[in-house]
This record gives sequence, structure tokens and C-alpha cells, in this order.
Amino acid sequence: MATAIPSLDLDPFDPVVLADPFASHTGLREAGPVVFLPRIGCFAMARHAEVQAALKDFETYVSGRGVGLADFSREEPWRPPSLLLEADPPLHDRTRNLMNRVASLASLRKIMPEWQAKADALVARLVGQGPFDAVPELAEAFPLSVFPDLIGLRKAGREHLIPYGTIAFNAFGPRNALLVEAMEAAQAATAWVAESCKRENLRPGGWGMQVYEAADRGECTQAEAERLVRSFLTAGVDTTVNGIAAALHAFVQFPDEWQRLRADPSLVKRAVEESLRWGGTVQTFFRTTSRAAEIAGCHIPEGSKVLLFLAAANRDPRRWEDPDRFAITRQASGHVGFGFGIHQCLGQMVARMEAEAVLGAMIPRVAEIREAGPVRRRLNNTLHAIDALPVELVPA
Repeated sequence: MATAIPSLDLDPFDPVVLADPFASHTGLREAGPVVFLPRIGCFAMARHAEVQAALKDFETYVSGRGVGLADFSREEPWRPPSLLLEADPPLHDRTRNLMNRVASLASLRKIMPEWQAKADALVARLVGQGPFDAVPELAEAFPLSVFPDLIGLRKAGREHLIPYGTIAFNAFGPRNALLVEAMEAAQAATAWVAESCKRENLRPGGWGMQVYEAADRGECTQAEAERLVRSFLTAGVDTTVNGIAAALHAFVQFPDEWQRLRADPSLVKRAVEESLRWGGTVQTFFRTTSRAAEIAGCHIPEGSKVLLFLAAANRDPRRWEDPDRFAITRQASGHVGFGFGIHQCLGQMVARMEAEAVLGAMIPRVAEIREAGPVRRRLNNTLHAIDALPVELVPA
């Protein structure tokens, strides 16, 4: 007999919930392995085991009908769907294999010394200058100094990348005030991104042009190449910016962990993984059931939207000991901060290496990351974003 699915009176897109999503996670996890949210008419999972299982089962929990609240089989998407994030095999396999060859670990390792030098210079300029806002001056400044060149974007207008990312991640929720305001405020950004993805606007040698060269070889069409370049711009900036900000915020709240990292810089990779687990930058993504599903004894009908609470799964006490504590010695592998399975974030290696470069620059130079004012959040339907993070980097 199927387990009864509890119903929770929770709107995950209510501004109060978006401002402090972690406050609702315990209730979601404790209610059951699967819950129903009548406010948005969908099922939800918040425990690590069930979230990870759903992410792995891409045949049942499909992405091609949209990874937001909208069901693309019934509604028109706000833009042509992503050929990676919003696609299922076999299309997804073809496009993902192409993009994996372009966005290779080898190409990132080759450019890492240049990134580290830029991170060193940026941090050296900020250390000892007194209080500053770490979001625009560090978490945004560093990715915008390295990522656009990696893709081969034109120089003018790169500031549009962040507002465009805000639209993209807001669009995975309902058409609420957050999405409407973001779209109205970023019309120029949307137009700039659309033009920047065209072949004639990309520089030779960058990842963007390499996608078009794959199209020349018949690995995708020219139209598909344009949409695949757009995937880089969607996945490569906003999550990285917020990931770096979340790591800095974690060290502000847990200063002993910063001292532990300074004492043992070899922990930098673990520190990045723990910040991804703990920080909850990407809060949620949806799937749609392609057939009736059974998970943890719960029956979910075919055609149902299922909201996966990634950040809640990453703090599930069934999986993690003392999960609300940020601990850089923790073995955080298995977190779902970048998703899991075939749809894991394309830009995850970029995000990891950018965060490692920033922390690597700070370790020998910064004795303490001192809070210099209240943290301000920027509400987003998908991301737990930091809008302002006043800090002071005390020189070593």
C-alpha cells in the first residue's frame, strides 16, 4: 500500500520564505520523504536520499518539460529551452558530450595560473583598505575579470551578465513580482546576451567559438550552437558569484574555520565543497514525472511537477552530522549543490576553480575576514543570493 503523502501549507516562493529558506527546511524534511504543496500544486522532496535518487532517475523525473514551475508540454517557455538543462536524452547526451569536450578540465588547468595571478592582484588591492562590499568588489569582480575572456565575449557590455542571470534563475519560479521586475529591469541585458551568443560577436579561441567550430564539424547545427553558448552565460556567472559570496559569508560566521584553512591550505578544495553544501546558493529545481513514480513508498502520478529542495537535502541530518555547521574538514562529497547525475551543472568546474583561486589568494594575505556591517539578501526564485556583504580583510 502506498504511503499517504502529507500536505504542507507552504509557498516556497513567498518573499518571507525566500528571505530565509532554511527556516522551512526542517518542517519539509520531517513531514515525510515526499510532500504535496497545494499553494503551487506540486509535490516536493527535501531529504537527501530522495532528492539524490530523483536527480539520478532522469528517465522518470524528466527535465525536458522544464526545470521550473512551468510545464513546457502545456506552457510556452519564456525563451527557447536550454539544450542542456531543459533537455532529455538522446538530445541532452549529444549536446552535453559536445560541451564537455569544449569545457574540459585540461583547458581550465591551462588557464588557472592566469586566473590565480588575477585573483592575487585583486585580493592584494583589497587587503587592509578598510571595510568594503565583498559582493561587487570581489565576488562579482573576479568572475567578470576571467569568465568572459574564457568564453570569448566582446569587451563592451559584460556588466549585463549578472542581471541576465538574475532573470534566468527567477524564471524557474512562478511569474511573480520578482520575475516581472527582473525582466523589466534587464531588457537591455537580454538583448546583449542574445547578440553576444552570435558567431560574429565571439573571439577566436574562446569556448564560444569552439562550439561553433563543433557545429562546422556537424556535431550540432548553427542554431543549436547559439543556444549552447547561451548556456555558458546562464550557468557560468550568477552561481559562481553567489558561491564565492557564500564562502566568504561562511568564514565570517565561522572564523575558526578560516584559521584552520590558513594553518592547512591543502584544505582549500574541501573548503569549497563545504561552502557549496552549506551555503545553499542554488535552493531548488523542478522535475516532471514522465510516468507514475514510486519513491520511499509514495506514489506520484504521471505528469506531476516535483520540486527538489537541493539546499534542504544538503543539510539533512540523515546524511550529514551537525549539518548546520560549516566545517572545512568535513567530507562533503555527495552534496547536490550542483545537482546530481546527467544534469549536473555545466559550469561546476569553473565555479570550483574560481573559488579556489580567490581563497588561494586570501590564505597568505588575510589574517581575518571581519564583518563590517549587516548582510543583505537579494530575493530570487531559485538562488539564495547575497546582495551586500560588508567585510574588512585584516592583513596577515
